[in-house]
Amino acid sequence: MGRAAVPGDIYRRLMAGAGPADPVDRHLFASMLTIALCDPTRSLAAGLGLAPEALNALLARYFPKTGLAADGDGEPCLALEEDDLRRLLIENSTAGTQEQTWFAHIVARRSLGPNHLWQDLGFESRAELSELMQRHFRPLALRNDRDMKWKKFFYRELCGMENVPVCKSPVCDDCTDFSQCFGGEDGLSLLAQLERTHPC
Repeated sequence: MGRAAVPGDIYRRLMAGAGPADPVDRHLFASMLTIALCDPTRSLAAGLGLAPEALNALLARYFPKTGLAADGDGEPCLALEEDDLRRLLIENSTAGTQEQTWFAHIVARRSLGPNHLWQDLGFESRAELSELMQRHFRPLALRNDRDMKWKKFFYRELCGMENVPVCKSPVCDDCTDFSQCFGGEDGLSLLAQLERTHPC
């Protein structure tokens, strides 16, 4: 499967080459793979933050008929906080499965992107990210009981672990940054934007 295709075609080809694994996770992984395949500046492994052997295991389990394989190294860490976020997610995984380790690596890597996290994961909406968190990182999802934006929530959790105050106010409702932390995350998915403008 090459990169010279529109995102919708890449996603459909991934889903057509799917294995028998969980269909919800298959969709989530297919979305993540699609957005990473649309980045010509990074290898697929680097775009997802997975070591090549981990990426190949994921592809073998979920997309065995696609012919996709790791095409470079996974660049172990692109920012200081990436490893901390990966560890936070793994320590708060729902069941400690291999899938949850893969998701932790991908979410940590894609959290370094400039857009809403759900967009940088290739999802259609924030609801898909919240579903991923509920399914695979339930302890964290339960702590985000006010539905804070996920990136803001992750960084607040990391800073709290280091006893670094990040909030201007002890009560969120009184904080001048309330809308930055809890406002809407509307917008067009990145894959839909790419579909309109140019092929991957």
